[in-house]
Amino acid sequence: MQPRFVGRLSLADAVTVSNAALGFLAISIATTNPGLAARLVLLAAVADGLDGVLARHVGSSAAGQYLDSLADVASFAVAPAMLVVSMVRQTGSSDTLRVGVAVAGGALFVGMAIVRLGLYTAYDTDDDVTEGVPTTLASVILAAGVLAGFTEPVVLVALTYLLAGLMVSTITYPDLLARDALIMGVVHSLAVLVPDFQGRAFPYALLTLALFYLVLSPHFYWRTTTGKTVRATEGKRS
Repeated sequence: MQPRFVGRLSLADAVTVSNAALGFLAISIATTNPGLAARLVLLAAVADGLDGVLARHVGSSAAGQYLDSLADVASFAVAPAMLVVSMVRQTGSSDTLRVGVAVAGGALFVGMAIVRLGLYTAYDTDDDVTEGVPTTLASVILAAGVLAGFTEPVVLVALTYLLAGLMVSTITYPDLLARDALIMGVVHSLAVLVPDFQGRAFPYALLTLALFYLVLSPHFYWRTTTGKTVRATEGKRS
């Protein structure tokens, strides 16, 4: 007897499942090796982009969008929240209040990420824009920040609360153009493979690009075509 998913799930779905597995690995080692956990979160983000490419060019399944959101809960909700809490415990484990605030922020981050993913799946999957900061972007900012050395608990916890609120905001974010998604993917990969190269150059670069997109894309990520100004778009799955 073969498993039920045989013949029903696509290659893109398999990559999505690997994204979830990477998220679990990041969660499981966050307390002992936060740097590796951050790299796994970024690797999950690469997988999240790859499954979208495969879905567009090879095809997906009816379960694809649901698998995608479920996987993102592990990799881009629980994993980054656990990463922040672990960093706070390592740098101020004797401060019960500080840890408590971090845990509350992590719980809020997970909750808002799940709400955002549910709303995305219900309303935004067929659009070229989405409301609220994407969970992938929020997790990349936190993970890249850790790899870049921004491990001050106050900064990480403040970012966690800020991103939790932005994920359920009504700010409109456009999809990345293919060329920009490729650039981000390359920088992601280099940040994972050689995070310490040239004084953490690639984590710094990734964090900078992610922050630019967070702040500027709702207002300035546009292009002109046929005499009209339109928001830049690109097909998506996640």
